[in-house]
Amino acid sequence: MYKLNCNFPRVQHAFAERLQQTEQTLSKQAVEAWVGGAERIYKLGRGEEPILVFLEEMPQVMQQVGEDVLDEIVEFTRRLARSPNSKAIVPFLQSLPAAARHLESRELFGEYLELVLDTLARTSPKIHGIDSMYPSECLPEFLGSVPHLLSQISLSGLRNWINYGIQGYPNDPDRQREYFALKSADSRAVMQRERHGVLFSEHERKLDLYLRGLWQSDAAFVPYSLAWDEIRKPIPYFDDMGLHLPDAYDAMRLPGGKEISGLDRYRALIAHITAHRRWSTPQFADNFSPFQRQSIETFEDARVEWLAIQVYPGLRKLWLSLHPKPKEGACPEGWSSIRHRLSMMSRALLDPEHDYQNIVIKEFVEKFGSIMRSGNSKTYDMVQLGVDYITKTRKQSDPVAKVWFEDTEVDYRDDNRMLWLFIEEGDEEVYEGRPQPAESDEAEGTDRMPPRMYPEWEYNSQHYLPDWVSVYEHLHPGADAAKIDFLLEKHAGLAKKLKRIIDMLKPQQKVRVRYQEEGAELDLDIAIRSLIDFKSGAQPDPRINMSHKPDGRSVAVSILLDLSASLGDVAEGCQQSKLELSQEAVSLLAWAIEQMGDPFAISGFYSDTRHDVRYLHIKGYTEHWDNTVKSRLAGMEAGYSTRMGAALRHAGHYLANQQADKRLLLVLTDGEPADIDSNDPRALIEDSRKAVLELEQKAIYTYCINLDPRADEYVADIFGNHYTVIDNVARLPERLPQLFMSLTR
Repeated sequence: MYKLNCNFPRVQHAFAERLQQTEQTLSKQAVEAWVGGAERIYKLGRGEEPILVFLEEMPQVMQQVGEDVLDEIVEFTRRLARSPNSKAIVPFLQSLPAAARHLESRELFGEYLELVLDTLARTSPKIHGIDSMYPSECLPEFLGSVPHLLSQISLSGLRNWINYGIQGYPNDPDRQREYFALKSADSRAVMQRERHGVLFSEHERKLDLYLRGLWQSDAAFVPYSLAWDEIRKPIPYFDDMGLHLPDAYDAMRLPGGKEISGLDRYRALIAHITAHRRWSTPQFADNFSPFQRQSIETFEDARVEWLAIQVYPGLRKLWLSLHPKPKEGACPEGWSSIRHRLSMMSRALLDPEHDYQNIVIKEFVEKFGSIMRSGNSKTYDMVQLGVDYITKTRKQSDPVAKVWFEDTEVDYRDDNRMLWLFIEEGDEEVYEGRPQPAESDEAEGTDRMPPRMYPEWEYNSQHYLPDWVSVYEHLHPGADAAKIDFLLEKHAGLAKKLKRIIDMLKPQQKVRVRYQEEGAELDLDIAIRSLIDFKSGAQPDPRINMSHKPDGRSVAVSILLDLSASLGDVAEGCQQSKLELSQEAVSLLAWAIEQMGDPFAISGFYSDTRHDVRYLHIKGYTEHWDNTVKSRLAGMEAGYSTRMGAALRHAGHYLANQQADKRLLLVLTDGEPADIDSNDPRALIEDSRKAVLELEQKAIYTYCINLDPRADEYVADIFGNHYTVIDNVARLPERLPQLFMSLTR
């Protein structure tokens, strides 16, 4: 029985939980070394966190690169503890599993430790060439970035990336720290350069000419980065924005030693997607199972490629070189072979010289060829073939979780989202197929402004995803302004009460501003003192005037409205929708703020994935509360989703430019942040929380009024204690102005 000599209760609890698993994966000698190493870390006197991380991460590292690595790691940790860089101990230990997983060999892992040591030495401050007692500001940032860096570049690439950061900012520690935290454009650009392969940006013009010249298409290219999606690899696709494709492609080495260049991979992808655009007809997906849709997509992919090859015969050779060739019978018993069967079928449809002996494959190749040779094939023909094939080859093992993936990925093909239409919204819905809120003719006639790009916080890796969200600004379309006048008249009694409170809150007096070179009147005390100085031969103070300013409020307000689809619901116990109640409340609040003379703006937002966050201007800071603003407020509609973090950052961007002692961002929402392209329910909550913290650093006070009765489960995570949950939504028109006045009193 192993015993850890440590007085921290949490450490003892973690040790007991981890010990059994460690005994199963490591030898007895390694377990003893693991326990001894934890005791040596404990004796460093740096608290419980380094020990907890050591106990959790070291078994995995020892299993990956060898059990003898422990002594070297412990010695390195002791070296950090004896230096001014003790704060880097935890990030160093946390970086080790990723380094072991990506480097795998003991030799490369040793080189990684030497690289960390070299980075420590080169980024530590020096005075006259001698090491000072100040820690390296960049080392913790660098160690935090290591897991992501090693997932994208080799160890030699990592060394080049470090050299650039040290040599590029030798006398600018702040920019060097941003570089090593992967927050600067240079750091991401150098990382991208070290990834090798063909960069889309370098060949965009050539690919655009290829698309226009050979395919007579003017679709826009929308590159995305493969560097920031570690959990799920993005797949190319086409939508209203254009053709989405990777920002870099490596050359692909074929079994015979031949290579397919990254540029040819781009051409294969563009040709396939454009063939779909030219010959495919969208089908309703709701009547098919996921397996049936997968089978239909396989036959439709083959159909459009067959048609494209009739126009450009050389495409067959290119596509065949990139298409995997699954081995017949390679899928073991008990595994789901659905992908394996469809990949063989796809290869057989593309390759006339395939050597598959399966009777069903030969049968459907003949059926497919018969349809294509008739000269009038349609997508619906492939629907029938796909359903028949999946029915005829169905196995009991198809639904099991163990899916055979070897030689099944055809990476030059898209995700086929343009092939499907969805009647009912679900997890697999096509984003563009959802009902869109109606826009006025005025809105349709205006040109769409270019988007403003914002980062988004990835809480799992503790990194920003740079330029991740596109925010499009629009002027909200108008409606009948008389509707707002009617709402104000409806609440005339409440308005009278508010008027009395407003009169008490308005500035009543003025204060003197002394020591002014130019002012409204002479400040006698300062003037006499300056005269005495002058007579005494001293330099007199020229600031002998004074002016006056109102004694009271200096407040700028931004009202941010969540216009997501749920706002159109009718709350329990109410006769009106939450949208109508919000209109009443915001109308009263806007009237009250106008009476007080505070500059304020009103805006709304909704989102349709990270690529399309709409920010709708209803009232600007310089506009008055008039019929134009009222008409926009009357035209409010609910639709889409709630990507709150980007909207908070955009509203804060405008509010930060207001000259006021207090800047208040008032958020009115009825639910938690969510969007259809985000599967993790915590992701957008954490991003919104990060956005609120960013606004605090800009001296912007953020407050949330939430209409969701379940808001206590998440709203405090975002706004801390700066929120109010209104359970009785019908009282919103009364509560909102009162809350504002209490916040700005």
